[in-house]
Amino acid sequence: MNHTFFFATAPAGLEQLLAVELAELGASEVRETHGGVAFAGPLAVSYRACLWSRLASRILLPLATFAAADPDALYAAARELPWEEHLAVDGSLAVDAVVNASAITHSRYAALRIKDAIVDRFRDATGARPAVNTVRPDLRINLYLFRDQATLALDLSGESLHRRGYRIEGAAAPLKENLAAALLLRAGWPAIAKGGGALVDPLCGSGTLLLEGALIAADIAPGLGRESFGFLRWPGHQPDAWSELLAEAAERREAGLVKLPPLYGFDADPAALRAAQANAERLGLAGQVNFRRGDLARLRNPAPGGPPGLVITNPPYGERLGEIAQLEGLYATLGERLRSEFAGWKAAIFTGNPELGRALGLRARRSHPFFNGPIKCQLLLCELFATAGTAAVPARELSPGAQMVANRLRKNLKNIGRWARREGISCYRLYDADLPEYAVAVDLYGDLVHVQEYAPPKTVDSHQARVRLREALAAVREVLAVPRERVFLKVRQQQKGSEQYRKLAASGEFHEVREGECRLFVNLRDYLDTGLFLDHRPTRQLLGELALGRDFLNLFAYTGSATVHAAKGGAATTTSVDLSRTYLDWARRNLELNGFKGAAHRLIQSDCREWLAREPGRYGLIFLDPPTFSNSKRMDGTFDVQRDHVDLLLVAASLLTDDGILIFSTNHRQFRLDREALDGLVVEELSRQTIPPDFARNPRIHQCWKIARH
Repeated sequence: MNHTFFFATAPAGLEQLLAVELAELGASEVRETHGGVAFAGPLAVSYRACLWSRLASRILLPLATFAAADPDALYAAARELPWEEHLAVDGSLAVDAVVNASAITHSRYAALRIKDAIVDRFRDATGARPAVNTVRPDLRINLYLFRDQATLALDLSGESLHRRGYRIEGAAAPLKENLAAALLLRAGWPAIAKGGGALVDPLCGSGTLLLEGALIAADIAPGLGRESFGFLRWPGHQPDAWSELLAEAAERREAGLVKLPPLYGFDADPAALRAAQANAERLGLAGQVNFRRGDLARLRNPAPGGPPGLVITNPPYGERLGEIAQLEGLYATLGERLRSEFAGWKAAIFTGNPELGRALGLRARRSHPFFNGPIKCQLLLCELFATAGTAAVPARELSPGAQMVANRLRKNLKNIGRWARREGISCYRLYDADLPEYAVAVDLYGDLVHVQEYAPPKTVDSHQARVRLREALAAVREVLAVPRERVFLKVRQQQKGSEQYRKLAASGEFHEVREGECRLFVNLRDYLDTGLFLDHRPTRQLLGELALGRDFLNLFAYTGSATVHAAKGGAATTTSVDLSRTYLDWARRNLELNGFKGAAHRLIQSDCREWLAREPGRYGLIFLDPPTFSNSKRMDGTFDVQRDHVDLLLVAASLLTDDGILIFSTNHRQFRLDREALDGLVVEELSRQTIPPDFARNPRIHQCWKIARH
């Protein structure tokens, strides 16, 4: 084959870039079409495309195009092709199919008919047939059926070319490698790299953008690290031509690594950074790319004084209202850090949400459309100029709705705030859907603000709900005079089981707060709840008052804040039991923050009900605050506080000393205590006494009882 036609497939939006790339790789008759690029050349040019294309998904060698109005016509035409020229009878095959606007509507069925045609041709001629291997076949065949016209092709790439071979593990929702390369090319990275400019990704995740940037800057063939290609087991393969290309690529890699400019990746998630480091090692670039743990709000230019570089990043887009509103703060922080730290550089922000893009406060000189899977996205290209100060976008006047919320916040800040200051309370609820149409809860944790949006009913227009949420956030920032990055927003919905403890992020960002004499860690970003239930403040204070000289047991201990109060109150010993290792580690940190550690303060990972059944000890003070419902995989069966509370209380009370006290609390709004079934126990309700003033508008936030033995 001296001159052959090929077809390179690519994700939507990459076709133009791919056409330019293939021409630079020596292809002729390059023609851009929907879904890819047709080109021509000797077989070696297809090898070069497989090895060097940063953008293509697959390189196909078309065999035939024919009409296929029905499955029988598809089968008959496919059977006539000389498959014995491409596959040995003892080999293996796989068929991929794409079907569109045709009488045959099911791609799997179409692929099955092609497979049958090939197998039947071999069986009739030899009495034997090839095997099917969908993972690593000797021959991968591609069927494209459009408007009843079928094109059959050999897949020379074998598996998608975006799989470079270096990424085995990754952070959530990573970019495909060929899309990442396309973003870098559109952002002008090759020219910046040649000038010695650095590449920075402040939200690097598993490092795909930086590693693709390293491949481009060091002139490394993206396919050099792959274990296999589809043409290697094809009878028409030309090993000498392939060996020459590999040798050339290896030489270029060695020369290119010497000229590699600085590359820096930052992320707050340690797991993502571990994945990025592992990916770099598999690519042979360990130590060549600098991955560091860092919070976006503290981002600094890692290469000051050097040639202007490129900041490129793929921040999260958000799907729910609360996520999007919370992410506005992230985008605003990103814009502020870029302006203040990277003057003279270029920035490229890839986002699937134009509204979030506007929150950057940067003017994009150009934008390019791309698709990240099914999501239509924009690559925003910005020139970064020095600014006086950090305020880039003038504050907007509050809307009438936001002004209403601001007025209520000021009123509450005057009344509830005065009470909190008088009592020395730094963590409290400031606003709890006081205006029903602005259904958020606003909690203060020192100088941090935690906003929870109550999920609107389905009858509320989603656009209107989003507008109101933004108005509420604008009012919060106006009244409390806090920057966006110190406001944390989440969506609160009715939870099932342990969903209130479900992890939302992995920042590992803890803040120390004070509650009375106790110091406690809270996490406002990673979980729906923060690690400190504010409505239990009086209950924890009560436990501290009752704890002196007693052995204290905290069941369903969560982050151990109640244990810290008991220890501060003079408990002789403390025992905290919870099923979650994450929360027990949090409890340990809380105890150690207050100077409590050692054998007197036990932390036990166990299902509380199982542990109670075998615990022989006695306790002078027990705190029992179980979840409303739990179906954890680590426990047998399910737990329902209404159904199971009697058995749980009787077993827990059996561990009390003669003068012992059990404090039982639940946040189940419809809970009814079965007093008659608790015969033999003295029960005193404390609900009213344990609801603090900042939760007075919501007196059903929890119920609480003091229980003792006769």
